[in-house]
Amino acid sequence: MSEKLRKARFTTDADIEIKGAYGPEDARGDATAPGSFPYTRGVQPTMYRGQLWTMRQYAGFGTAAESNRRYKYLLAQGGKGLSVAFDLPTQMGRDSDHAMSRGEVGRVGVAIDSLEDMRVLFDGIPLGEVSTSMTINATAATLLALYVAVGEEQGVPAKSLRGTIQNDILKEYIARGTYIYPPAGSMRIITDTFTYCSREVPQWNTVSISGYHIREAGSDAVQEVAFTLGDGIAYVDAALHAGLAVDDFAPRLSFFFNVHNNFLEEVAKFRAARRMWARIMKDRFGAKSPKSHMLRFHTQTAGVTLQAQQPLVNVVRVTVQALAAVLGGTQSLHTNSYDEALGLPTEEAARIALRTQQVIGHESGVADFIDPFGGSWAIEALTDEIEKRAQAYLDEIEKLGGMVAAIERNYPQKEIERRAYEHQRAVEAKQRIVVGVNEYVLDTEEPIPVAKIDPALEREQCQRVQAVRARRNAAETARALQALDDAAQGTANVVPPIVGAVKALATVGEIADVLRKRFGEYQPAH
Repeated sequence: MSEKLRKARFTTDADIEIKGAYGPEDARGDATAPGSFPYTRGVQPTMYRGQLWTMRQYAGFGTAAESNRRYKYLLAQGGKGLSVAFDLPTQMGRDSDHAMSRGEVGRVGVAIDSLEDMRVLFDGIPLGEVSTSMTINATAATLLALYVAVGEEQGVPAKSLRGTIQNDILKEYIARGTYIYPPAGSMRIITDTFTYCSREVPQWNTVSISGYHIREAGSDAVQEVAFTLGDGIAYVDAALHAGLAVDDFAPRLSFFFNVHNNFLEEVAKFRAARRMWARIMKDRFGAKSPKSHMLRFHTQTAGVTLQAQQPLVNVVRVTVQALAAVLGGTQSLHTNSYDEALGLPTEEAARIALRTQQVIGHESGVADFIDPFGGSWAIEALTDEIEKRAQAYLDEIEKLGGMVAAIERNYPQKEIERRAYEHQRAVEAKQRIVVGVNEYVLDTEEPIPVAKIDPALEREQCQRVQAVRARRNAAETARALQALDDAAQGTANVVPPIVGAVKALATVGEIADVLRKRFGEYQPAH
């Protein structure tokens, strides 16, 4: 062995040192069966033998009509669930014709201004038969209300609707930035949504506690686990403070994780997160129901790892990541398209992304095994180390007064910035190789087709929302918005009046403006 190799230090992306070979002395292991507490080995005893994970494709762009066509295409190609991306104005509670929406309408997702758009988005899609995930946070209650209204128009009662709203505002303050209200107002809307759905939409996952965007902002795997579970603890605390019983709402909590290229670390990350959450729910919150202990999660492959250089290589990255998610026990998976570093996915790229999941599910054979990495000394040692490091972060957050206080003091933000800086320095120094970027570079590359948004779509969407305002019953809309204002000013649940407002054709922006008036707008500390 060369002197250089003997002295080399090998680490995971989270800077966990990797031994050359692992043995039984390195790992505690978890001898519990899959489907039993603390669910290190999976939340179902038969895992994918009973049913494959839900194969979702995240999509949304331009107008509701365009996105509707893409959803029907994906379902026809074998997709089992819809995952809706909304444009920035919709996420930020601004109508398409608002001055601040200019240039962003339909760009990174579909533009939804009113019930009319939601009807078009799901036209011909039976909401009683599909599960729909909506990546929406500050305006999540409004988009849920729109979905409930469209379901009722289709003859599907709210109690039969299945899906998820992300509704995770804390990670917006930490990593993503699509917040509207200060934490107190945001947390009230979230707990009101928990209460409403427990009664009216019982099959709906009321929050998808998201590590995905924390990871996209530059965190490592340990920070992703720690800050995501920290957010989850804050939501449970808020719901208990609002008077909800833990076993009434905890079974409908779900999680959303990223998955990166460091294959074994990612598998171990999911195992550690499941084990930690089970113990948090049982020991800290006294949850009795096994369903309250289970960390059920959706996974999306890592957008931040996709490269514009040699974009077809992204197919390989996505495959590695998707396989790690499956071997880590995900319940739902979205695979990114290879062209997303350049623009919105083309139909061909989206189809290949879906086919990647289908090949793993039906051809690779991995779904036939239940927790095939269980007992691996390397995986068990990594799982233990990730848990130990993530718990140290949670202990520090507790000292700061909890996650909301930690966010207000910029603690998780600064930790993520530190790791992102260290990673970028390592790439620039070639201590970490990114194929096609800092090594194995091509002098010239053949261009690939890139989907583009027609600027005319923004004008058309603005005309649509203006037409809705012109033809609706103005007095009825005003009464509905006043009812929301009354609820927000007092202590009543704000979700039922939001449902009433969307049915009266109030727009997403108008509803957000009522809540802005009552709760204020968040200004981050510097």
